[in-house]
Amino acid sequence: MSPRLLFQLHLVLGYVAWLLCFGTYVWPKLKTMAPFDAQRAIATLHSFRFFGLAFLLPGVVGPQLSASFAAFAAYGDFATGVLAMLALLTARIRPLFWSFIVAFNLVGTVDLIVDYYHAVAVDLAAHSGELGALYAIPIIYVPTLAITHGAAFYLLLRPRFKRLRAVPSVSRDISQA
Repeated sequence: MSPRLLFQLHLVLGYVAWLLCFGTYVWPKLKTMAPFDAQRAIATLHSFRFFGLAFLLPGVVGPQLSASFAAFAAYGDFATGVLAMLALLTARIRPLFWSFIVAFNLVGTVDLIVDYYHAVAVDLAAHSGELGALYAIPIIYVPTLAITHGAAFYLLLRPRFKRLRAVPSVSRDISQA
């Protein structure tokens, strides 16, 4: 099996496994939590994204790993991790907490999208051996991050969805009166 095909298979299976795990164990719990607590749990996971700076360490990744991919992935993860930590540190100042929650989710999502773009542009799948010890990041960690960003945005918007669903029933009640 070629490195490209193996990497792509690992990536797809990483998403499948995490979606199964998330849907069974994590999502049911997050949906029942208070919005603040759910976002704090997601921010805690993302606070470890400083680990992405390891893409810049010679010897951890191969010398042929695209510098543009490695640098953007490293600094995007670092920025997201710092914003997630700031959200956790400002938990007692709710307006600031919510600002950092939105910021780390936006920055983190953009980081993942641009990382995928760069990975395709440099054909990372064909050169995945250059990831060295960090091969597990795109296979195991990135799917978790992408899924939790999606959950965080859904949870941020959920109160609006509830209000939008409630409005038609109110207007229907008024018209029946």
